[in-house]
Amino acid sequence: MAKYVINPNKKVSKINKEIYGHFSEHLGRCIYEGIYVGEDSQIPNRNGMRTDVVEALKKIKVPVLRWPGGCFADEYHWMDGIGPKENRKKMINTHWGGVVEDNSFGTHEFFELCEQLGCEAYVNGNLGSGTVREMSEWVEYITFNGVSPMADMRAANGHKDPWKLTYFGVGNENWGCGGNMNPDFYANEYRRYQTYVRNYDKDHPIKKICSGPNVDDYAWTRGVLETAFGHQMENADASHGFMDGLALHYYVHPHGWQNKGSATDFDEKDWYITLNKAYFMDELVTRHGYIMDEFDPDKRIGLIVDEWGTWFDVEPGTNPGFLYQQNTIRDALVAGITLNIFNKHSDRVKMANIAQMVNVLQSVILTDGADMILTPTYHVFDMYKSHQDAMLVDSSLETEQIGLEDEWQVPNLTESVSEDAEGRLHITVTNLSASESYPIDAVLVDFAAGEVQGEIVSGEMHEMNTFEAPDCVQVRSFDQVTVTEQGLSFTIPPCAVVHLTVSRKA
Repeated sequence: MAKYVINPNKKVSKINKEIYGHFSEHLGRCIYEGIYVGEDSQIPNRNGMRTDVVEALKKIKVPVLRWPGGCFADEYHWMDGIGPKENRKKMINTHWGGVVEDNSFGTHEFFELCEQLGCEAYVNGNLGSGTVREMSEWVEYITFNGVSPMADMRAANGHKDPWKLTYFGVGNENWGCGGNMNPDFYANEYRRYQTYVRNYDKDHPIKKICSGPNVDDYAWTRGVLETAFGHQMENADASHGFMDGLALHYYVHPHGWQNKGSATDFDEKDWYITLNKAYFMDELVTRHGYIMDEFDPDKRIGLIVDEWGTWFDVEPGTNPGFLYQQNTIRDALVAGITLNIFNKHSDRVKMANIAQMVNVLQSVILTDGADMILTPTYHVFDMYKSHQDAMLVDSSLETEQIGLEDEWQVPNLTESVSEDAEGRLHITVTNLSASESYPIDAVLVDFAAGEVQGEIVSGEMHEMNTFEAPDCVQVRSFDQVTVTEQGLSFTIPPCAVVHLTVSRKA
């Protein structure tokens, strides 16, 4: 029996709700058809946004949404996406499928979506092919409340009041599709561009996100921070408002970049390779965090993992540039593992955005015309939403290494625990084994357990939801939990993600 010690007396860090964020790019059917169908669509919508999708996303409490990319962001010119839709400029989406982008979803539509979801806005600016003026004027258009050319243009386009812009990304993947820059060059460009991301609303200053590393490119992290901070004032507060976040991107694909493997046709070896690569996120945030600590020991700058998730080969018969893939129990485990890692590192990881929200990569929703299904990943986000803005508490769980080959070993279990504002504990545990159940004996330090509510996502590793069988995988009740003198006892089945809500005994 694995011993699990949870100490609610030791609060570690706040788990920012933004860790449970999402990403929507102009890519395939993510926005068009997936989220936005237009006001004249036969599919039920509110101001063009699908009501079924919006209601499903509201249920999992989407806290923040990143837009418009991704690689698309550094070829996006925001003025093409404002004004009457019939007058908006059409363009070729050179990154994703070579299809025509008609810009019918632009700034006004994005903020309409954020308002319907009740989430914070994270806009990614164009540094790669755009200008300082273009970026500066976009911020003015969005946020300035007064008389100015951009504010007047916004009012003329139907929105007199400014919007609240919480996060702004100064470029995207500038080591690659965002300009193929080196760290020193990008850092100097970042310094220049961010200067003109003005805080017009002093009560809600914009948090600026710097384009960070690709996977384990630790030289990029160090190089950008050395250049960015090498010329700054020595004042300890100098970084505040200059750089609020550093973005990290990491995707899981079991067989390498060129041959990513099938989302649905895989064996047990593929299962463990995939989960091993998902668990690599722990090393990434740890090692990039160590470098950030040298420049920012007070952890004012958040590590922002604004693209993460599984990336498999596209579904047969679909446009290879649309990145449409199915979603199985394996994806649910990747989500559970990754979110536990972010929770455990919430002193440094301040936001994360799964890629992507609908119909692309590890999406939480798939659509087909008027039909919609929720993926196993969606259900994990539904279970984990209780961690949002809760306090991480100290916890440790005995684990063992499992797998078919030494190279792809993984811990059999991962976990994280938080305490919410009402004093309830939220325990999330994943079982990475494809075949074995594990009994767990949890000791709750100075915490007498009262009512326990359990829920689980589990099944055979290939199980998925389809349009023919949309409810094969869902959140189910998990009531095999015994309250003991010291805490709790339960057995977690294979291929499972469990969430326990534990109230203190009255």
